[in-house]
Amino acid sequence: MDYKKTKASNTTVPRDLHLLSQETGNVYETVMTLAKRANQISSELKEELNQKLQEFASYTDNLEEIFENREQIEISKFYERLPKPSLIAYQELIEGQIYHRNPAKESRKKA
Repeated sequence: MDYKKTKASNTTVPRDLHLLSQETGNVYETVMTLAKRANQISSELKEELNQKLQEFASYTDNLEEIFENREQIEISKFYERLPKPSLIAYQELIEGQIYHRNPAKESRKKA
């Protein structure tokens, strides 16, 4: 997914707990689903950022090059301005883009 085009807000706002628990019926289960998705998003963003910064990696000890690399600084600032992974995960939940299941509930229904 392209996290750069997400509609997630950059600031934290209060959320309605009843709205959060509508789909699963359990606030804790919903929060855990959001936490797991936020971890996935965070690792994807970190991997993408590391790949982009690897292009600028220098293996010399020249201090002037380290401080003058504007492209690297701009890339880092761009990723810092993105919404937090938890806010992106919440937006995905609201838009219905997160698939989740609870195997414990499924096994109880079968029995």
